Order: sequence, then C-alpha cells, then structure tokens
Amino acid sequence: MIDADTVERYGLPGHLRSVPDEIDAHDLHVTGTLPPELNGRYIRNGPNAVPGMTSAHAQVGPGMLHGVRLRQGRAEWYRNRWVRTGAFEGRPFAGPDGRLDLTATSANTHVVHHAGRILALVEIGLPHQVTLDLGTVGPCDFGGRLATAMTAHPKLDPATGDLHFFGYGMRPPFLTYHRLDSAGRLVHSREVAVPAGTMMHDFAITEHHVVWLDLPVTFQRHLVGRAMPYMWDDAYGARLGVMRHDRPGAPVQWFEIDPCFVFHVGNAYEEDGRIVLDAVRYTKAEFTSMWSLLSEMVVPPGRTTVGRARLHRWTLDSGTAGAAEQPLDDRVVEFPTLDEERVGRPARYLYTVTGTEPLSRDECAIVKYDTFTGTTTAHGLGPDTMIGEAVFVPAPGRRNEDDGWLMTIATTRDGTASRLLVLDAADVRPVAAVDLPRGVPSGFHGSWIPDD
Repeated sequence: MIDADTVERYGLPGHLRSVPDEIDAHDLHVTGTLPPELNGRYIRNGPNAVPGMTSAHAQVGPGMLHGVRLRQGRAEWYRNRWVRTGAFEGRPFAGPDGRLDLTATSANTHVVHHAGRILALVEIGLPHQVTLDLGTVGPCDFGGRLATAMTAHPKLDPATGDLHFFGYGMRPPFLTYHRLDSAGRLVHSREVAVPAGTMMHDFAITEHHVVWLDLPVTFQRHLVGRAMPYMWDDAYGARLGVMRHDRPGAPVQWFEIDPCFVFHVGNAYEEDGRIVLDAVRYTKAEFTSMWSLLSEMVVPPGRTTVGRARLHRWTLDSGTAGAAEQPLDDRVVEFPTLDEERVGRPARYLYTVTGTEPLSRDECAIVKYDTFTGTTTAHGLGPDTMIGEAVFVPAPGRRNEDDGWLMTIATTRDGTASRLLVLDAADVRPVAAVDLPRGVPSGFHGSWIPDD
C-alpha cells in the first residue's frame, strides 16, 4: 500500500506509486499486430493504497485488478478495480480476542480462474470472487468448507482438472492441504504437521505428489502490529517435504536442505523415482535484504543491491532420503512461469523476468530457459522500463510446447506510462503492444482468462 506520503518518506520510484481511482478506457491503441486468436482478458493483481491510507510496506494494501480485454485483433478496453475486501473497507484483520477475520484481508497477490469462478487471492485470507468485468462478488469459502486461508499460488493438475492448494497459519493448524475437484467443490482437506508457523508462499505438485517448502522464515508474535510478523530464524532449519496427493492421509517424507528461502516455484516433476524441483532460491543474506527493502523501502547500509535470487534445482531421492541441489543459472531472476498444461510434468521451457527488485537499476528482461539444452533466450527492455511476470498463453492447435505468446505489463520507471506487451514465446520476440491509458503500478501475478 504505497501513497504520496510514503513516496516522500522513502523516495519510492514512480512505478511503485498507487493510482488514486478506477477508470475505464475503450478502443486502445495497438502497435504491431495482436494475434486474432487472443480472445479473452488479461488480468493482473497487486497492492494499491486507497486514498488516505498509509503504509511503508510494499506488499500490504487492498488489491487492485488491472484488466485488458482482447478480441479479434483489437484491444477493446482497459479497466482497473479495487478488490472490495474487508481491508478495502478498513476492517481490522484481528479482533480484540486475537481471532482472525479471513475476509478482512487484501486479496492483492494473484488472480486465477477455476470451474467458472475468478478468484482474487492473498495467502493470509479467503479468496474473493470477482466478475469478468472485475467487480467484486465477495469472499468464497466453497460452501462453508474452507476454514483456513488459501495460498495465492494454487496448482491446477492438467490431467484431472483438480486445483491443489493450502493454507498456512500463525497458530495451529500451521499447514492445511486442500483440493478442489474440476467442478470447483472442496473435496479434501487435511492438516500437515510442521513444527511452527512459517511463511510458505508457494509449493509444487507433480503427477502424484505435493512438494512442501518448510523453510526458516517463521511467525514472530512480537512483531504483530509493528511490521510484517515473519523473519529469518536460524534455529528452524530448512527442508522439503514430499506427500502423495492421491492417497488420503499419506505420510510426508522430509528432505533436509541447506538453509534458503523460496518465494516462487517454477515447476516439479517425477523422473526415475525421484522428484525434481526448480525454484528461485534466496540465501539468508539475500532474503533478509529483500525483506528489509519490502518492509521499509530502504536499501540496507553498505548494500547497493538486494534479493539477488537465482534459479536452482533440487533432486529428491526417496530411496536414499537425499536431496541434491544445483544452480541452473547465474542470472538474477524472479517470477518463474510455464505452460500450465505442463504443471507437475517435465516442462522444457520456463519463463522468468529480471530487474524486478523495487529499487534495482538492472535492465529488465524476459528470460526463457530451455531446461533440456540449458540454453536461454532473452528480450531486454532497457533500464528505464519495469516489467512484471510473463504469463504464457498457448496457441490453439499448437504442435510445440512453446507455440504461444507471453503477456506482461511494462511500466516506465517514473510510472507515467504502461503497455501490455505480447511476445512470441518461441523466440521471445515482441509482436504487439497495447498502450494503456495510465501508468500501472508494478504488481504481482496475473492470468490470461480465455473466452472459452
């Protein structure tokens, strides 16, 4: 939640500044040629202060959805809407008795669609259903069955249509696994035993397993009301857990790993009886620097850059209980994405972005990894343009895994202008850009929602 007072106090760049209102614009200007097959909506979520609210934390604030409607080679409209949750209305997240109101959160992190619902997500509260025009329907607990928060990073099994997700908490149960069937019914929930409340932002699935990230960023009660109540805890350790998701009550096999933190997973899959996990890894120093920046929007003394995370791979062998770790690239990246039809299966291509640190001066680029050959392809946008997560959209009737397009919002560093970029995923080459009617603040995650 970033407003003018925060900008003045912390010197925030323009691309992080909240917009003050909701607008609509029609018949947007397009440079290049929009593929006529792209019929649907690109929607992206992120925190945006309500005028009059103040916060120094870049991750906190009511969610705002920015949407662009594409149809038959035209960009029909842009609109932005706040997600009208309890946080938007100013309701407290915790009551005097310490009980949490899971509807009084911000729903500011992601937006996904499943079984006819579009859900705005934040990991500490209930999902909020929204319409195709970005209006808020209200909190969704799946018929009263969901009693925990819902991660902002659920995983859709492309074979079954089931949506796997979890909720973590500051008090027991610390971790709960859930599954929606392809019709959107909550059909399974179970507690997963972990020693304490950790900030588990993401996880992974394979064809038969869930992969848990039990890492050393833990809930700190003394920070409640003063700062984001999570911090690095050397005493906690770090481990990955593997659990069958097709066998109710299956035990978790834990694998000890070197201490690190993961905000975002690329993918996981099964190979010759082992589990392979690709994710963006932070060391302790990288995480604590990034967390200080996100909490206070200042670079720690003596550091010119922060949070320089890199793509890593862990290979987990259930027979030996061993975990092998290897870096996949020296490049600093974040926000890994892939073809969602390859989630939980071997995927040849991963897409990431560089230069996403809020105060970074690195060139922003979209980077495509060929995990089979180890090669990369990149499209740079220069140091004065900030870009967000690149969402893969498959082409109809495609023959190759990378037949399709990448979509992302690019915003000038001063925050004065934005475009929706459409790139050919095969060679990461721009094919079209849609001029948006305002500068769109840098945000978090988004989705392409096709008309069908």
